[in-house]
Amino acid sequence: MSEKIDQIIEELKTLTLLEASELITKIEDTFGVDASAAAGGGTMVMATTAAAEDVAEKTEFNVVLEEVPADKKIAILKVVRSLTGLGLKEAKGIVESAPKQIQDALGKDAAEDSKKQLEDAGAKVSLT
Repeated sequence: MSEKIDQIIEELKTLTLLEASELITKIEDTFGVDASAAAGGGTMVMATTAAAEDVAEKTEFNVVLEEVPADKKIAILKVVRSLTGLGLKEAKGIVESAPKQIQDALGKDAAEDSKKQLEDAGAKVSLT
């Protein structure tokens, strides 16, 4: 997929159920279509509902290494190794290929702790 489509999908994932409903109505009005008549329309609404529930009840977080300043690379590499248990080569590959997910399905406290450690080393980090 193109980067533009990926960005749109990421934005759609953040919508609440009410916002998704309003979006569907706006699309129907703008393009003169009926989403309920489409074969996959019900599936789309169900997926949006599930995404909205995930946002409301999020208990697991992914730690994503967004940016690594060149002058902080070694310090960040050490933190990545300590958090992931990876060897030097694997950790270096992650650090050099940022943005990259380094941990997944962590509890909120563990994810926040990982984020803090990486930020203290100089990295830009996000939780998804």
